[in-house]
Amino acid sequence: MTENNITTVKPFLTVHNARKAVDFYVSSFGAIETKRFEMPDQKISSVIEIDKAEFYVGDEEPHNENLSPALKSSSPVRIILHTKNADELFEKAIKFGATQICPMTTEEDWRIGKLKDPFGHIWEIGYTL
Repeated sequence: MTENNITTVKPFLTVHNARKAVDFYVSSFGAIETKRFEMPDQKISSVIEIDKAEFYVGDEEPHNENLSPALKSSSPVRIILHTKNADELFEKAIKFGATQICPMTTEEDWRIGKLKDPFGHIWEIGYTL
């Protein structure tokens, strides 16, 4: 099977200030920005990888109904970051401005914690024991 035949789902995180969001994901999760597309008004759209898991980050585009989640409410989508470095990445995310929802804990067969990043997206970070 070639890579072109593999089905994947890649989240696209819409944020208010994608440049800051990219910096946050790089600092907190060790992400690598693999592509950046410049848009009008200093806005960007980027392709980011965390250990080869690819996702997108881009500025709001209200005219296309691409809006970031409200910072004072919960996002209806949670992002699961499955990594053995969960404790380290969780602490880095808090250090760089994320808000803890549930601390890192061991539940049955998972080590997991839950946080909201500074852009309103909910992340569950953990690994299977």
